[in-house]
Amino acid sequence: MKKLIDVDSEIYDAIKKETEREMFTLELIASENFVSEAVLEAQGCVMTNKYAEGYPGKRYYGGCQNVDVAESLAIERAKKLFNAEYVNVQPHSGTQANMAVYFSILKPGDTMMGMNLSHGGHLSHGHPINFTGQMYKIVPYGVNKDTETIDYDEVLKLAREHKPKLIVVGASAYPRFIDYKRFREIADEVGAVIMADIAHPAGLVATGLHPTPLPYAEFVTTTTHKTLRGPRGGMVMCQEKFAKTLDKNLFPGIQGGPLMHVIAAKAVALKEALTPQFKIYQEQIQKNAKTMAKRLQERGFKLISGGTDNHLMLLDLRNSEITGKDAEEALDKAGITVNKNTVPFDPRSPFITSGIRIGTPAVTTRGMKEKEMMMIADLIADTINNIKDEKHHEKTRRSVKELCEQFPIYKERLI
Repeated sequence: MKKLIDVDSEIYDAIKKETEREMFTLELIASENFVSEAVLEAQGCVMTNKYAEGYPGKRYYGGCQNVDVAESLAIERAKKLFNAEYVNVQPHSGTQANMAVYFSILKPGDTMMGMNLSHGGHLSHGHPINFTGQMYKIVPYGVNKDTETIDYDEVLKLAREHKPKLIVVGASAYPRFIDYKRFREIADEVGAVIMADIAHPAGLVATGLHPTPLPYAEFVTTTTHKTLRGPRGGMVMCQEKFAKTLDKNLFPGIQGGPLMHVIAAKAVALKEALTPQFKIYQEQIQKNAKTMAKRLQERGFKLISGGTDNHLMLLDLRNSEITGKDAEEALDKAGITVNKNTVPFDPRSPFITSGIRIGTPAVTTRGMKEKEMMMIADLIADTINNIKDEKHHEKTRRSVKELCEQFPIYKERLI
Protein backbone atom coordinates (compact mmCIF):
# COMPACT_ATOMS: atom_id res chain seq x y z
CA MET A 1 0.00 0.00 0.00
CA LYS A 2 2.89 2.34 -0.75
CA LYS A 3 0.81 4.55 -3.04
CA LEU A 4 -2.15 4.70 -0.69
CA ILE A 5 -0.20 6.03 2.28
CA ASP A 6 0.91 8.99 0.16
CA VAL A 7 -2.50 9.68 -1.38
CA ASP A 8 -4.81 9.07 1.60
CA SER A 9 -3.16 8.49 4.95
CA GLU A 10 -6.53 8.38 6.77
CA ILE A 11 -7.82 5.45 4.73
CA TYR A 12 -4.40 3.80 4.92
CA ASP A 13 -4.55 4.06 8.70
CA ALA A 14 -8.08 2.61 8.83
CA ILE A 15 -7.03 -0.35 6.66
CA LYS A 16 -3.90 -0.92 8.75
CA LYS A 17 -5.93 -0.92 11.96
CA GLU A 18 -8.49 -3.31 10.46
CA THR A 19 -5.65 -5.64 9.44
CA GLU A 20 -4.38 -5.54 13.02
CA ARG A 21 -7.88 -6.20 14.38
CA GLU A 22 -8.27 -9.25 12.17
CA MET A 23 -4.79 -10.51 13.02
CA PHE A 24 -4.99 -10.18 16.78
CA THR A 25 -8.62 -10.91 17.66
CA LEU A 26 -10.73 -14.05 17.38
CA GLU A 27 -13.28 -13.67 14.56
CA LEU A 28 -16.31 -15.78 15.45
CA ILE A 29 -19.01 -14.05 13.42
CA ALA A 30 -20.54 -16.96 11.50
CA SER A 31 -20.98 -14.97 8.28
CA GLU A 32 -17.36 -13.83 8.09
CA ASN A 33 -14.15 -15.47 6.93
CA PHE A 34 -10.63 -14.64 5.76
CA VAL A 35 -9.98 -14.86 2.03
CA SER A 36 -6.69 -16.09 0.64
CA GLU A 37 -3.95 -13.77 -0.57
CA ALA A 38 -4.78 -14.90 -4.13
CA VAL A 39 -8.40 -13.77 -3.73
CA LEU A 40 -7.23 -10.43 -2.31
CA GLU A 41 -4.93 -9.94 -5.29
CA ALA A 42 -7.67 -10.73 -7.79
CA GLN A 43 -10.15 -8.39 -6.13
CA GLY A 44 -7.60 -5.57 -6.20
CA CYS A 45 -6.83 -6.04 -9.89
CA VAL A 46 -7.31 -3.77 -12.93
CA MET A 47 -10.57 -5.50 -13.85
CA THR A 48 -12.17 -2.97 -11.51
CA ASN A 49 -11.73 -0.53 -14.42
CA LYS A 50 -13.84 -2.48 -16.92
CA TYR A 51 -17.50 -1.83 -17.57
CA ALA A 52 -19.08 -5.05 -18.84
CA GLU A 53 -22.87 -4.77 -18.99
CA GLY A 54 -24.35 -7.99 -20.30
CA TYR A 55 -22.93 -11.51 -20.22
CA PRO A 56 -19.87 -13.26 -21.70
CA GLY A 57 -20.01 -13.01 -25.50
CA LYS A 58 -23.02 -10.68 -25.31
CA ARG A 59 -21.74 -7.39 -23.88
CA TYR A 60 -22.94 -3.88 -24.58
CA TYR A 61 -19.38 -2.52 -24.50
CA GLY A 62 -16.26 -3.45 -26.43
CA GLY A 63 -12.99 -4.60 -24.93
CA CYS A 64 -14.54 -7.35 -22.81
CA GLN A 65 -12.54 -10.30 -24.10
CA ASN A 66 -10.48 -10.66 -20.90
CA VAL A 67 -13.26 -10.14 -18.40
CA ASP A 68 -15.30 -12.65 -20.41
CA VAL A 69 -12.61 -15.22 -19.60
CA ALA A 70 -12.83 -14.43 -15.88
CA GLU A 71 -16.62 -14.63 -15.75
CA SER A 72 -16.77 -17.80 -17.85
CA LEU A 73 -14.25 -19.48 -15.55
CA ALA A 74 -16.27 -18.48 -12.48
CA ILE A 75 -19.44 -19.92 -14.03
CA GLU A 76 -17.87 -23.21 -15.10
CA ARG A 77 -16.16 -23.70 -11.75
CA ALA A 78 -19.39 -23.02 -9.85
CA LYS A 79 -21.31 -25.47 -12.06
CA LYS A 80 -18.70 -28.14 -11.41
CA LEU A 81 -18.47 -27.45 -7.68
CA PHE A 82 -22.22 -27.63 -7.04
CA ASN A 83 -23.27 -29.84 -9.97
CA ALA A 84 -25.56 -27.04 -11.13
CA GLU A 85 -27.32 -26.78 -14.48
CA TYR A 86 -26.94 -23.02 -14.78
CA VAL A 87 -25.09 -20.32 -12.82
CA ASN A 88 -25.11 -16.52 -12.76
CA VAL A 89 -22.14 -15.04 -10.87
CA GLN A 90 -23.02 -11.35 -11.24
CA PRO A 91 -25.08 -10.59 -8.08
CA HIS A 92 -23.36 -7.98 -5.94
CA SER A 93 -24.68 -9.60 -2.75
CA GLY A 94 -26.77 -12.45 -1.42
CA THR A 95 -29.81 -10.21 -1.11
CA GLN A 96 -29.52 -9.15 -4.74
CA ALA A 97 -29.21 -12.79 -5.74
CA ASN A 98 -32.45 -13.42 -3.88
CA MET A 99 -34.09 -10.37 -5.44
CA ALA A 100 -33.26 -11.63 -8.93
CA VAL A 101 -35.06 -14.89 -8.14
CA TYR A 102 -38.08 -13.13 -6.65
CA PHE A 103 -38.42 -10.95 -9.72
CA SER A 104 -38.21 -14.09 -11.87
CA ILE A 105 -41.09 -15.82 -10.08
CA LEU A 106 -43.24 -13.28 -8.26
CA LYS A 107 -45.32 -10.21 -9.04
CA PRO A 108 -46.09 -7.54 -6.43
CA GLY A 109 -48.72 -8.84 -4.04
CA ASP A 110 -47.93 -12.53 -4.62
CA THR A 111 -47.57 -14.81 -1.61
CA MET A 112 -44.24 -16.26 -0.50
CA MET A 113 -43.15 -18.20 2.56
CA GLY A 114 -39.84 -17.72 4.36
CA MET A 115 -38.29 -18.47 7.72
CA ASN A 116 -39.08 -16.02 10.50
CA LEU A 117 -36.07 -13.74 11.10
CA SER A 118 -36.29 -14.17 14.87
CA HIS A 119 -36.22 -17.96 14.41
CA GLY A 120 -33.06 -17.88 12.31
CA GLY A 121 -34.18 -16.57 8.90
CA HIS A 122 -32.82 -13.65 6.90
CA LEU A 123 -34.09 -10.13 6.26
CA SER A 124 -34.43 -10.85 2.55
CA HIS A 125 -36.65 -13.88 3.20
CA GLY A 126 -39.67 -11.74 3.98
CA HIS A 127 -39.13 -9.34 6.86
CA PRO A 128 -41.56 -6.37 6.98
CA ILE A 129 -38.79 -3.75 6.87
CA ASN A 130 -37.15 -5.41 3.85
CA PHE A 131 -38.28 -4.91 0.23
CA THR A 132 -39.75 -8.42 0.35
CA GLY A 133 -42.13 -7.48 3.12
CA GLN A 134 -43.16 -4.36 1.25
CA MET A 135 -43.68 -6.00 -2.16
CA TYR A 136 -45.11 -9.41 -1.35
CA LYS A 137 -47.54 -11.08 1.01
CA ILE A 138 -45.29 -12.87 3.48
CA VAL A 139 -46.20 -16.02 5.38
CA PRO A 140 -43.42 -16.77 7.92
CA TYR A 141 -42.69 -20.22 9.27
CA GLY A 142 -40.49 -21.07 12.24
CA VAL A 143 -39.18 -23.66 14.64
CA ASN A 144 -40.94 -25.90 17.10
CA LYS A 145 -40.85 -24.43 20.61
CA ASP A 146 -39.73 -27.70 22.18
CA THR A 147 -37.16 -28.96 19.67
CA GLU A 148 -36.10 -25.51 18.36
CA THR A 149 -35.82 -27.07 14.89
CA ILE A 150 -37.93 -26.35 11.81
CA ASP A 151 -41.51 -27.44 12.31
CA TYR A 152 -42.19 -29.15 8.98
CA ASP A 153 -45.77 -29.98 9.96
CA GLU A 154 -46.41 -26.26 10.49
CA VAL A 155 -44.77 -25.47 7.14
CA LEU A 156 -47.13 -27.92 5.42
CA LYS A 157 -50.16 -26.53 7.24
CA LEU A 158 -49.28 -22.93 6.31
CA ALA A 159 -48.56 -23.88 2.71
CA ARG A 160 -51.92 -25.61 2.36
CA GLU A 161 -53.68 -22.61 3.87
CA HIS A 162 -51.94 -19.80 1.97
CA LYS A 163 -50.90 -21.49 -1.32
CA PRO A 164 -47.62 -19.57 -1.74
CA LYS A 165 -46.13 -19.12 -5.19
CA LEU A 166 -42.62 -19.39 -3.73
CA ILE A 167 -41.17 -21.07 -0.65
CA VAL A 168 -37.80 -19.78 0.53
CA VAL A 169 -35.70 -22.42 2.28
CA GLY A 170 -32.63 -21.31 4.19
CA ALA A 171 -31.45 -19.32 7.19
CA SER A 172 -28.77 -17.07 8.61
CA ALA A 173 -28.82 -18.37 12.18
CA TYR A 174 -29.99 -22.00 12.12
CA PRO A 175 -27.54 -24.60 13.48
CA ARG A 176 -29.10 -27.75 12.02
CA PHE A 177 -29.31 -29.51 8.65
CA ILE A 178 -32.37 -28.68 6.55
CA ASP A 179 -34.56 -31.39 5.00
CA TYR A 180 -34.80 -30.09 1.43
CA LYS A 181 -36.63 -33.22 0.25
CA ARG A 182 -39.42 -32.54 2.75
CA PHE A 183 -39.70 -28.96 1.50
CA ARG A 184 -39.92 -30.27 -2.08
CA GLU A 185 -42.81 -32.54 -1.12
CA ILE A 186 -44.60 -29.63 0.55
CA ALA A 187 -44.01 -27.34 -2.44
CA ASP A 188 -45.26 -29.97 -4.88
CA GLU A 189 -48.49 -30.41 -2.92
CA VAL A 190 -49.35 -26.71 -3.25
CA GLY A 191 -47.73 -25.99 -6.62
CA ALA A 192 -44.95 -23.74 -5.29
CA VAL A 193 -41.45 -23.03 -6.55
CA ILE A 194 -38.52 -23.48 -4.14
CA MET A 195 -35.62 -21.08 -3.69
CA ALA A 196 -32.96 -22.47 -1.37
CA ASP A 197 -30.61 -19.89 0.14
CA ILE A 198 -27.38 -21.66 1.14
CA ALA A 199 -25.35 -18.51 1.84
CA HIS A 200 -24.19 -19.89 5.18
CA PRO A 201 -23.47 -23.59 4.55
CA ALA A 202 -22.37 -23.25 0.88
CA GLY A 203 -18.86 -24.56 1.52
CA LEU A 204 -20.26 -27.53 3.42
CA VAL A 205 -22.81 -28.18 0.68
CA ALA A 206 -20.13 -28.01 -2.02
CA THR A 207 -18.05 -30.68 -0.28
CA GLY A 208 -20.91 -33.05 0.54
CA LEU A 209 -20.85 -32.37 4.28
CA HIS A 210 -24.29 -30.75 4.31
CA PRO A 211 -27.40 -31.88 2.39
CA THR A 212 -27.62 -30.24 -1.03
CA PRO A 213 -30.82 -28.57 -2.24
CA LEU A 214 -29.79 -28.79 -5.92
CA PRO A 215 -31.96 -31.84 -6.79
CA TYR A 216 -34.99 -30.34 -5.06
CA ALA A 217 -34.97 -26.58 -5.69
CA GLU A 218 -35.62 -24.67 -8.89
CA PHE A 219 -33.31 -21.92 -7.64
CA VAL A 220 -30.36 -21.95 -5.23
CA THR A 221 -28.74 -18.73 -4.10
CA THR A 222 -25.61 -18.16 -2.09
CA THR A 223 -23.06 -15.61 -1.06
CA THR A 224 -19.47 -16.29 -2.01
CA HIS A 225 -17.99 -15.33 1.36
CA LYS A 226 -18.85 -17.15 4.62
CA THR A 227 -17.97 -20.86 4.43
CA LEU A 228 -17.15 -20.61 0.70
CA ARG A 229 -14.23 -18.33 1.71
CA GLY A 230 -14.40 -16.04 -1.30
CA PRO A 231 -14.94 -12.30 -1.83
CA ARG A 232 -18.09 -10.59 -0.65
CA GLY A 233 -20.71 -11.17 -3.34
CA GLY A 234 -23.58 -13.36 -4.50
CA MET A 235 -24.42 -16.11 -6.96
CA VAL A 236 -27.54 -17.84 -8.32
CA MET A 237 -27.86 -21.42 -9.52
CA CYS A 238 -30.99 -22.58 -11.27
CA GLN A 239 -32.53 -25.17 -13.54
CA GLU A 240 -31.72 -24.50 -17.20
CA LYS A 241 -35.34 -23.69 -18.06
CA PHE A 242 -35.18 -20.58 -15.84
CA ALA A 243 -31.83 -19.31 -17.16
CA LYS A 244 -33.04 -16.63 -19.59
CA THR A 245 -35.60 -15.28 -17.13
CA LEU A 246 -33.04 -15.13 -14.35
CA ASP A 247 -30.41 -13.39 -16.47
CA LYS A 248 -32.90 -10.79 -17.69
CA ASN A 249 -34.16 -10.03 -14.19
CA LEU A 250 -30.65 -9.62 -12.82
CA PHE A 251 -29.43 -7.49 -15.73
CA PRO A 252 -30.95 -5.18 -16.79
CA GLY A 253 -33.66 -5.87 -14.21
CA ILE A 254 -32.04 -4.97 -10.89
CA GLN A 255 -28.34 -4.35 -11.59
CA GLY A 256 -26.17 -2.46 -14.00
CA GLY A 257 -22.60 -3.39 -14.83
CA PRO A 258 -21.12 -6.34 -12.96
CA LEU A 259 -18.12 -5.90 -10.65
CA MET A 260 -15.57 -7.69 -12.78
CA HIS A 261 -12.75 -7.54 -10.22
CA VAL A 262 -15.05 -9.25 -7.72
CA ILE A 263 -16.09 -11.84 -10.28
CA ALA A 264 -12.41 -12.56 -10.95
CA ALA A 265 -11.93 -13.06 -7.22
CA LYS A 266 -15.00 -15.33 -7.14
CA ALA A 267 -13.39 -17.45 -9.85
CA VAL A 268 -10.21 -17.80 -7.76
CA ALA A 269 -12.16 -18.80 -4.65
CA LEU A 270 -14.20 -21.34 -6.61
CA LYS A 271 -10.98 -22.89 -7.95
CA GLU A 272 -9.69 -23.13 -4.38
CA ALA A 273 -12.97 -24.78 -3.38
CA LEU A 274 -12.48 -27.51 -6.00
CA THR A 275 -9.29 -28.76 -4.33
CA PRO A 276 -9.11 -31.77 -1.95
CA GLN A 277 -7.71 -29.45 0.75
CA PHE A 278 -10.95 -27.48 0.76
CA LYS A 279 -12.97 -30.50 1.85
CA ILE A 280 -10.50 -31.15 4.66
CA TYR A 281 -10.95 -27.52 5.69
CA GLN A 282 -14.75 -27.84 5.68
CA GLU A 283 -14.55 -31.02 7.77
CA GLN A 284 -12.47 -29.11 10.30
CA ILE A 285 -15.06 -26.31 10.42
CA GLN A 286 -17.68 -28.85 11.46
CA LYS A 287 -15.39 -30.58 13.96
CA ASN A 288 -14.50 -27.22 15.47
CA ALA A 289 -18.14 -26.17 15.76
CA LYS A 290 -19.14 -29.42 17.46
CA THR A 291 -16.18 -29.23 19.84
CA MET A 292 -16.91 -25.64 20.82
CA ALA A 293 -20.61 -26.35 21.24
CA LYS A 294 -19.96 -29.34 23.49
CA ARG A 295 -17.51 -27.38 25.64
CA LEU A 296 -19.92 -24.46 26.07
CA GLN A 297 -22.59 -26.90 27.19
CA GLU A 298 -20.15 -28.48 29.65
CA ARG A 299 -19.62 -24.98 31.03
CA GLY A 300 -23.34 -24.70 31.72
CA PHE A 301 -24.55 -22.75 28.70
CA LYS A 302 -27.68 -23.61 26.74
CA LEU A 303 -27.51 -23.83 22.95
CA ILE A 304 -30.52 -23.49 20.67
CA SER A 305 -31.59 -26.96 19.43
CA GLY A 306 -29.00 -28.50 21.76
CA GLY A 307 -26.00 -28.22 19.46
CA THR A 308 -24.99 -27.86 15.82
CA ASP A 309 -24.72 -29.78 12.55
CA ASN A 310 -22.96 -27.08 10.59
CA HIS A 311 -20.57 -24.17 11.22
CA LEU A 312 -22.52 -22.14 13.77
CA MET A 313 -24.26 -22.26 17.11
CA LEU A 314 -26.65 -20.00 19.00
CA LEU A 315 -25.92 -19.43 22.66
CA ASP A 316 -29.16 -18.88 24.59
CA LEU A 317 -28.90 -16.46 27.53
CA ARG A 318 -32.59 -16.37 28.49
CA ASN A 319 -31.88 -18.17 31.76
CA SER A 320 -29.77 -15.20 32.96
CA GLU A 321 -30.06 -11.44 33.23
CA ILE A 322 -27.26 -11.06 30.68
CA THR A 323 -28.44 -9.97 27.23
CA GLY A 324 -26.95 -10.71 23.84
CA LYS A 325 -25.90 -7.09 23.61
CA ASP A 326 -24.12 -7.33 26.99
CA ALA A 327 -22.29 -10.49 25.92
CA GLU A 328 -21.25 -9.09 22.54
CA GLU A 329 -19.81 -5.94 24.11
CA ALA A 330 -17.93 -7.80 26.84
CA LEU A 331 -16.49 -10.31 24.39
CA ASP A 332 -15.40 -7.49 22.10
CA LYS A 333 -13.42 -5.96 24.97
CA ALA A 334 -11.84 -9.38 25.47
CA GLY A 335 -10.78 -9.57 21.81
CA ILE A 336 -13.49 -12.04 20.75
CA THR A 337 -15.83 -10.88 17.98
CA VAL A 338 -19.37 -12.30 17.87
CA ASN A 339 -22.77 -10.81 17.13
CA LYS A 340 -25.81 -10.51 19.32
CA ASN A 341 -28.68 -12.54 17.87
CA THR A 342 -32.31 -13.19 18.59
CA VAL A 343 -33.25 -16.68 19.68
CA PRO A 344 -36.59 -18.31 18.83
CA PHE A 345 -39.46 -16.82 20.87
CA ASP A 346 -37.08 -14.15 22.16
CA PRO A 347 -38.67 -11.84 24.78
CA ARG A 348 -36.14 -9.10 24.03
CA SER A 349 -35.91 -6.74 21.04
CA PRO A 350 -33.61 -7.38 18.05
CA PHE A 351 -31.45 -4.49 19.29
CA ILE A 352 -30.86 -6.22 22.65
CA THR A 353 -31.54 -9.95 22.04
CA SER A 354 -31.20 -12.96 24.30
CA GLY A 355 -28.47 -14.74 22.42
CA ILE A 356 -25.21 -14.59 20.53
CA ARG A 357 -24.30 -16.33 17.28
CA ILE A 358 -20.92 -18.05 17.12
CA GLY A 359 -19.25 -19.52 14.01
CA THR A 360 -16.01 -21.36 13.32
CA PRO A 361 -15.08 -20.65 9.63
CA ALA A 362 -12.61 -17.80 10.26
CA VAL A 363 -10.73 -19.41 13.15
CA THR A 364 -10.56 -22.63 11.13
CA THR A 365 -9.04 -20.69 8.23
CA ARG A 366 -6.26 -19.66 10.64
CA GLY A 367 -5.46 -23.33 11.22
CA MET A 368 -7.04 -23.70 14.64
CA LYS A 369 -8.41 -27.12 15.59
CA GLU A 370 -10.23 -28.87 18.45
CA LYS A 371 -7.68 -27.97 21.12
CA GLU A 372 -8.04 -24.27 20.35
CA MET A 373 -11.85 -24.55 20.25
CA MET A 374 -11.80 -25.83 23.83
CA MET A 375 -9.65 -22.87 24.82
CA ILE A 376 -11.87 -20.37 23.00
CA ALA A 377 -15.03 -21.84 24.53
CA ASP A 378 -13.50 -21.40 27.98
CA LEU A 379 -12.51 -17.82 27.16
CA ILE A 380 -16.10 -17.10 26.09
CA ALA A 381 -17.56 -18.74 29.18
CA ASP A 382 -15.16 -16.97 31.55
CA THR A 383 -15.83 -13.60 29.92
CA ILE A 384 -19.60 -13.94 30.21
CA ASN A 385 -19.32 -15.22 33.77
CA ASN A 386 -17.18 -12.17 34.64
CA ILE A 387 -19.09 -9.79 32.42
CA LYS A 388 -18.55 -6.65 34.53
CA ASP A 389 -14.89 -7.29 35.34
CA GLU A 390 -12.88 -4.97 33.07
CA LYS A 391 -9.53 -6.27 34.35
CA HIS A 392 -10.59 -9.80 33.43
CA HIS A 393 -11.41 -8.63 29.90
CA GLU A 394 -7.99 -6.99 29.57
CA LYS A 395 -6.29 -10.20 30.71
CA THR A 396 -8.37 -12.26 28.28
CA ARG A 397 -7.49 -9.91 25.44
CA ARG A 398 -3.80 -10.55 26.07
CA SER A 399 -4.43 -14.30 26.03
CA VAL A 400 -6.36 -13.95 22.78
CA LYS A 401 -3.51 -12.02 21.18
CA GLU A 402 -1.01 -14.69 22.21
CA LEU A 403 -3.24 -17.38 20.70
CA CYS A 404 -3.70 -15.45 17.46
CA GLU A 405 0.05 -14.93 17.12
CA GLN A 406 0.43 -18.71 16.95
CA PHE A 407 -1.89 -18.78 13.91
CA PRO A 408 -0.93 -15.71 11.84
CA ILE A 409 -2.79 -14.26 8.86
CA TYR A 410 -1.87 -11.47 6.44
CA LYS A 411 1.45 -10.93 8.23
CA GLU A 412 3.09 -9.19 5.26
CA ARG A 413 0.24 -6.70 4.99
CA LEU A 414 1.38 -4.76 8.04
CA ILE A 415 4.67 -3.90 6.37
